[in-house]
Amino acid sequence: MSGNKKNIDAIKSLYFIGIGGIGMSAIARYFLSKGKKISGYDRTETAITKQLQQEGADIHYTEDVDRIPKDVDYVVYTPAIPKDHKELVFYRENGYPVVKRSDILQLITESSFNICVAGTHGKTTTSTMIAHLLRHSGYGCNAFLGGVSANYNTNFWSDKRNVCVIEADEYDRSFLKLSPDMAVVTAVDADHLDIYETEENVKEAFRAFAAKVKPGGVLLKKFGLDRALGGEQALSYSLQNDSAVVYAENIVLRNGGYQFDVVLQDRRISGVELFMGGMHNVENMIAAIAIAAHLNIEDDKIKEAVSSFKGVKRRFEYVIPPAVNGSKSTPVFIDDYAHHPEELKALINGVRTLFSGRKCTLIFQPHLYSRTRDFADAFAEVLGMVDHLILLPIYPARELPIEGVDSKMIWDKVKLDAKSLMSKEELLSWIDSKFAKNIDKEFGEVLVTAGAGDIDKLVDPIKQILVK
Repeated sequence: MSGNKKNIDAIKSLYFIGIGGIGMSAIARYFLSKGKKISGYDRTETAITKQLQQEGADIHYTEDVDRIPKDVDYVVYTPAIPKDHKELVFYRENGYPVVKRSDILQLITESSFNICVAGTHGKTTTSTMIAHLLRHSGYGCNAFLGGVSANYNTNFWSDKRNVCVIEADEYDRSFLKLSPDMAVVTAVDADHLDIYETEENVKEAFRAFAAKVKPGGVLLKKFGLDRALGGEQALSYSLQNDSAVVYAENIVLRNGGYQFDVVLQDRRISGVELFMGGMHNVENMIAAIAIAAHLNIEDDKIKEAVSSFKGVKRRFEYVIPPAVNGSKSTPVFIDDYAHHPEELKALINGVRTLFSGRKCTLIFQPHLYSRTRDFADAFAEVLGMVDHLILLPIYPARELPIEGVDSKMIWDKVKLDAKSLMSKEELLSWIDSKFAKNIDKEFGEVLVTAGAGDIDKLVDPIKQILVK
């Protein structure tokens, strides 16, 4: 951020273009908690925008220059907003300080102790886990999260301790504006190629992020990642590889969750219980525990916090949990944000591990035309791991259509007999007329919805059909 930078305390009013975005809403909540005047625009009303309005934000849903405030200290926008957005154009042409979300986050965190979690996948869950461990243990932190914590039903909270846990977003290279005292890197895969163009450019950006860790700080990275990432002083974590500095042993499945021991540099924490699906989430929690241990939080407090962790909305979220008593039940229903082949692979493997005897039906909404084009073969290979696949139309988000790119591009490549292309309306009709009436209720099939678009709006209607 350059130009007439204001001190945080001197800011009185901010306007957010795209206020309902998960990262934008966390920043808006921060300023609402400080008593600032907050207003904004978004395309559609959502649970997040409704909550923000209840917390005091003034929000509208049409591009309308007449409705926007003219006395704001900053106009904050997300890169997903089109450059010709009428309100954005007005503020720019009239000389207002127009900044990205990452600029404001940089301003907020310039004077705090920052724990920044980056990665092409896993960062939302891991940052929420760390923030929860710090909050539940009484250590305290401010949290800026890219997902909604199921424990607290929010993506932001504040605390008097000047420590921030931040989801560090690689999109648009935003994370390079942060100043980490502690950093975690969960994964470095080819993604956002509309921004980075090549996988090597993605890796280079993560190396630059790792280099931003302050002298004497801590960099924790998943074992096996690029050796140039943080150099020799970087610490490593792994699910079970004892070549890493931090790893788990004695992992046991239990009631849709896990019990395990964590081996740290200087000690072992035994009998940790995580009630959340997916072995990849055990690995995410190992990273969170390593950070908490480095902050000298006691073992018992760490274990209590882990066992109380309810997860992140749309991250292996049990919409209809497994019946613990094994009696007749509706199917297990899981919703997940997975939108990259590696994320889908981890999700499906998690389902297969926990529910090994059951059929898995996956409903997937591809996200972005460019990602569908770039990873069509990888998507097809991973999606072939389920028993029954339903593909919805591509959710375009910020993109215009690309000729020849649609969900059928993936569907044609999937080596599976039980596969269908459906609209949202056709899907709900199928769930009601076919799926709900042909489940082995005694054993309970597993239904999974996945994607980063608006598939989450189908979750409750599907649930209502299945539990009626």
